Amino acid sequence: MKIAIVKLSSLGDIVHSMVVLQFIKKHYPESVIDWVVEKRFKGILENNPHINQIHTVNLNKVKRDKSLKLLFTEVSKVRKFRQYDVVIDLQGLIKSAIITKFISSRKKVGFDKNSIREALASFFYHQKVAIGYDKNTIERYVKLISEALSIKITKDDLINKEFYLFSKSKLLIPQTPYIVFVIGSTWQSRNYPKEKFLQVVQAIKKSCIVVWGSEQEKEKAEWMSSESDYIQVMPKLSLDDLKHVIGHASLLIGNDTGPSHMSWALNIPSIILFGPTPIERAFQTPINTVLSSNSKINHYKLDKNDFSIKEIKVSDVVKIAKELLGVSL
Repeated sequence: MKIAIVKLSSLGDIVHSMVVLQFIKKHYPESVIDWVVEKRFKGILENNPHINQIHTVNLNKVKRDKSLKLLFTEVSKVRKFRQYDVVIDLQGLIKSAIITKFISSRKKVGFDKNSIREALASFFYHQKVAIGYDKNTIERYVKLISEALSIKITKDDLINKEFYLFSKSKLLIPQTPYIVFVIGSTWQSRNYPKEKFLQVVQAIKKSCIVVWGSEQEKEKAEWMSSESDYIQVMPKLSLDDLKHVIGHASLLIGNDTGPSHMSWALNIPSIILFGPTPIERAFQTPINTVLSSNSKINHYKLDKNDFSIKEIKVSDVVKIAKELLGVSL
């Protein structure tokens, strides 16, 4: 069976959706699985033994440049992909549905109109799967794959999954146990205050590595390092380096953002902090937990001005961290 999976972005969503690969291979060991993704996220998929080929598109550049010529170039590229038995759109946006439309296959599967924000996308699918938009993100992906391929994936399967991010990075990392702090995200309102991260490390008294993605995050990390001997700031990391660093950690503590969710994919203990975004974006296990503010979340209209993440108590983070470190060290 030849399968194409369309999941273009973003980093955390791609990480979550990749869990389905091992279960597809379990049920269809001879299957060929290709993945279509935005060019800038290709690195998160690389080295996965279950993926035959990674196809990249650059719709982000199309949007940025507002170029019809570039759009036609991307569509033309997609139309040259191999013939597939099934194409599965795990994204559920109009842009991913259009990509799905132009991939050659007689069976195209996606979410139904009531299960996605951009209902028009469902028009492009032959088979449409219903599951509430407010349901757990990973359970949504599993439901879609299960119905598209007639396989069964249970919650126990997800809890007992094998890690599924793979790195060839040679980056030197500390030989002693360390905690990873993910201090940034795409919204300021999703960021736990740097002062509170600092209070956490001072209470735990363990070696911590801070990863960052922007110059602003780097400045925050360097300030934290100047205030504590326990903190080391990493250089700018590639996605492959990031997989390597997180994959060897004893614990990750971070905001609701892609690198934080890599901990679940790598079976690394984690505490993910939520303010203006729904905790359904994480799949909780005995070693992967969340802390959230008391905000009431509208899944269809998130409030970027909700800074309630500041309400999460340092003492709560420290308590769970010490419990998880007792398991992982």
